[in-house]
Amino acid sequence: MARSSLREFQERLARRLADAKTAEHRGLLGFQCGGEHWLIPLADAGEILPPPPLSAVPLTRPWYRGLANVRGTLHGVIDFAQFNGQPPTPPAGRARLLLAGMRHGVHCALLVSASTGLRGQDDFERSTERDERPWVAGRLRDLQGRPWLLLDTARLLAQPSFLDAGIE
Repeated sequence: MARSSLREFQERLARRLADAKTAEHRGLLGFQCGGEHWLIPLADAGEILPPPPLSAVPLTRPWYRGLANVRGTLHGVIDFAQFNGQPPTPPAGRARLLLAGMRHGVHCALLVSASTGLRGQDDFERSTERDERPWVAGRLRDLQGRPWLLLDTARLLAQPSFLDAGIE
């Protein structure tokens, strides 16, 4: 029994090491928000999980969806599509919470429509199109010609419009 468990452990460890090597080459996490495709560097992407129950916070903007308790830590939940001027994201189905602020010491979660998996820079071509949103670090096109936006998490977390969730 112990020998079998050790073998299973070694196999799991070998798979995880192989996955880690693949993740180094695929250093971006793709996600969808409304009608837009986004990418976030894996270094900025924290955990991604199904949305837990949210506690509403009164007197906040519609895109501030409330608080989520993730393993004992409260995270402010932002509907990222709605923040970007799109219709609200229902917190069900393929929707996910992306804990995007952890690296920057901010307990912030983005409610996204769906996670689309790991991607690499070589999956995209740079686009010359500009975007007026300061948190968009660049525009890219995938091999099928679909536009993608590269999220600059630090800039997003520093934006006064993002930090000011209260209504007057």
